[in-house]
Amino acid sequence: MNDLQRLTTQAIVNIFETGRVAGDYGAVTLLPGDSGHLTYGRSQTTLGSGNLYLLIKAYCERADAGFANELRPFLPDLSTCNLDLDSNMQLREILRQAGGDPAMRDEQDRFFSAHYFTPAVNTAQARGVTLPLGQAVVYDSFIQGGFRKVTALVATAIGPDGVDEREWIQKYVAARKTWLSGLKPPLPGTTYRMDAFTSLIGGGAWDLALNLTVRGVVISPESLADSTVVIRAVAVDPSDPPPPPILHLTSPYMRGDEVRKVQDALNTNGFSNSRDGVYGPFTEALVKRFQDTKGLRVDGVVGPAVRTALGL
Repeated sequence: MNDLQRLTTQAIVNIFETGRVAGDYGAVTLLPGDSGHLTYGRSQTTLGSGNLYLLIKAYCERADAGFANELRPFLPDLSTCNLDLDSNMQLREILRQAGGDPAMRDEQDRFFSAHYFTPAVNTAQARGVTLPLGQAVVYDSFIQGGFRKVTALVATAIGPDGVDEREWIQKYVAARKTWLSGLKPPLPGTTYRMDAFTSLIGGGAWDLALNLTVRGVVISPESLADSTVVIRAVAVDPSDPPPPPILHLTSPYMRGDEVRKVQDALNTNGFSNSRDGVYGPFTEALVKRFQDTKGLRVDGVVGPAVRTALGL
């Protein structure tokens, strides 16, 4: 996927959410019933997933962050996904203002690429999805959620013992539409995303060559410079357990099964450890080494992106 196809993929997802081509770095939203809770930024990362904490933490660590002093006091509550922040109007206003800071914009670009786009493309390629339109389908699932569950519903693979790539993508889109239809509101109302992909597939837009029309909006080189708010409804099955906690070095040390799962995964990935269930300095050091090998931010914090890279 080249740079123009990447921008087009991101624009398709933005259109699904707002009817416009691009996102708003200062967007702060809260949808009733959205399991992500408070959401923020160009591609709307969420409090509930723990990713909002990771974004704000990374921003506050920048020397050029203009709103670091204002946001830093919120980090403890962000790290524990404290849902009281949903109604904290002071935090919302600071986040909106920070969206105009070039440092925040730069950090969001890095963050959303590292935590959503790159993992989605890597996952797609690992499954044999190489066509840009197919990778856009996978990216949409990473943004909205539920990729692994829908993949299991397809019940076939790409390759000699399965189906060809185009057929698999069509099966995945159909399965995802059925899955979304069975979730709690507002998710059934988002099946239009799959209808749009079905239309693009029917038009043979496998390479995402411009100009494209998605839900009546034209994606062109010129329109890719547009700017608007992105609001996303997270696709989560109500039977799903809550997201795992953000793990990092604390005093006293974090302990328990979630730490041991990460240590087991580190061991599987070649970073040997005693798997004692204690997130101490040695485990943090191994996480940093792992992050470095995967091109992730090297901060010793285990969030969704690190868990995905570990295969958890």
